Amino acid sequence: MASLLKSLVDPRKNWFARQHMKAVSQRLRHYGLRYDDLYDPYYDLDIKEALSRLPREIVDARNQRLKRAMDLSMKHEYLPEHLQAQQTPFRSYLQEMLALVKREREEREALGALPLYQRTIP
Repeated sequence: MASLLKSLVDPRKNWFARQHMKAVSQRLRHYGLRYDDLYDPYYDLDIKEALSRLPREIVDARNQRLKRAMDLSMKHEYLPEHLQAQQTPFRSYLQEMLALVKREREEREALGALPLYQRTIP
């Protein structure tokens, strides 16, 4: 059953998943964003912790992309075509650190240790 679900969302095997990925990619390219930029650190504290562990240059680049996207959105404009062609929306910078933070949190919970931070949604 799990392999069936994985094949349904795998863009290499499912035409609909491939079309969805293409549409998301195009939308992110319009604003110069990456998929990892869409994660909200205020909603999930694991993401906040992962962002705090990343190098400062990566976090600064993320913040700059978000500011540029908000500016373009407010102006009802898109990036110029030559800049859209340079964008890599699915190149991840957060996933490895996020997986590490989640493994550490699960390990702490399994050992019965106190959490590093309170997991409340504001």
